[in-house]
Amino acid sequence: MRKVSRNNPIATVIKNYTNKESGKVTDSRKEIQRRFFGLDWKDQRNIMAAFLDAGAADRNWAYSRLLDLWDASFEKKVQELWETYHEEKCSWVMIRHFPKEYLGKHIDQFNEGRDYYFICRRLAEDSGFVIDKDKLSKTDYLMALSHADRHIDDSEATDTLYEIVRDIAFHWNPSMELSRDYMPHRREVMKASDFANVSIALYYIEKMGNDDVVTAFRTWENNVQGIVRDSEEYRTLRNKSISDYDYKDELATIVQNHLYYALPEKYKTMTDEEYAKRSEINEESAWMNRSEALVAEMNQIVTSTDETEDNFPF
Repeated sequence: MRKVSRNNPIATVIKNYTNKESGKVTDSRKEIQRRFFGLDWKDQRNIMAAFLDAGAADRNWAYSRLLDLWDASFEKKVQELWETYHEEKCSWVMIRHFPKEYLGKHIDQFNEGRDYYFICRRLAEDSGFVIDKDKLSKTDYLMALSHADRHIDDSEATDTLYEIVRDIAFHWNPSMELSRDYMPHRREVMKASDFANVSIALYYIEKMGNDDVVTAFRTWENNVQGIVRDSEEYRTLRNKSISDYDYKDELATIVQNHLYYALPEKYKTMTDEEYAKRSEINEESAWMNRSEALVAEMNQIVTSTDETEDNFPF
């Protein structure tokens, strides 16, 4: 017969948790965390305050709760903790909930991961806020502009697209750059927009109204797709008896090379001959690191099932 434990009064549990001499801190912590979402707001607020006064692990737990249960009464304490420890999850709370004036004044202190992008999401609605392109990835820059209802001229949009393609051309394992939902079909030829960052860029550039840029790029990628389809490397790959995973891997490398060869000259950083030699060296390196690539692919952090969705991931 399963034994069911009775709940203690939550005030008693909180008291045992905060009293380091009670001998019940660990058990009280577990009980608090188990019961937290079923408690009244007053008790939840007292618990989060107690956890903010505890060690790093408990503070992180409290920060995660504060993201959705924010109350202005925590502002002073959270600011104090941020200025003392600069903890990552604390910055998430501040970026989401602190006054814009504070974020703008201390913007240079938020420099972990995509902090600057999410600050832009809050501050860029003010037309006077200048988005620093150099602090953002190319796709984050486009997303920041789009969410702030700003625009990009056709020349910059075109440059951004082809620079993203060039980045893919120099990635040591291009299959890792493919969209998460890409599935290889032996009768279909991979194209530039099958790579995640290209797909994201096209989505936001089109959303901002640069239709001519998108149309021109689609024509270019279709031409590259045709070149790949007619290539000797592709015909050889089609005749190989290999797994879908290996097929995708090898096809991505073939497409990667032809994307570079087809780039407009202004975006190339080396001759095609130099790139071909570099590709030969990279093929050996990629094979040596194949197991690491598989682990990295399996461990990718997925924050959304739709790559064009970029709401706060915390």
